[in-house]
Amino acid sequence: MGRLEFDVEGTVFRGELLPEEAPESVAALLDVLPHESTLKHVRWSGHATWVNIDEVDLPEIPRENHTVYPSRGDVLLYPGYRNEQEILLACGPTCFKSPAGELAGNHVATLSATRDELRALEESTLEEGAKSITIREA
Repeated sequence: MGRLEFDVEGTVFRGELLPEEAPESVAALLDVLPHESTLKHVRWSGHATWVNIDEVDLPEIPRENHTVYPSRGDVLLYPGYRNEQEILLACGPTCFKSPAGELAGNHVATLSATRDELRALEESTLEEGAKSITIREA
């Protein structure tokens, strides 16, 4: 199984990719890595952060291993069915949604970070603003 890294201004979060559960989504994500961007606090979804990837040319991706309610540490790839393309990282209680309503993202990886590490990440994006991030295969 492959591994994924989120490097947020020098703090690295690692996790396992889920190619058996979301094969097309994982393949599409790996094709755009490494990816440098900005990690922001979600506006609508609760305790989570997200990376806008509208500039990435994703192939058509089916719904696979999708969820509206990711668990802490889950990484979702949302290929823009009803809203902008994004990668969402659930840091606590999350209901993935936008002004368009609830969204179901494809669960592509799960980070092994602790509850406290993810809470600190989410709170820092809320209190301090956007952070630089590099997402890469480990």
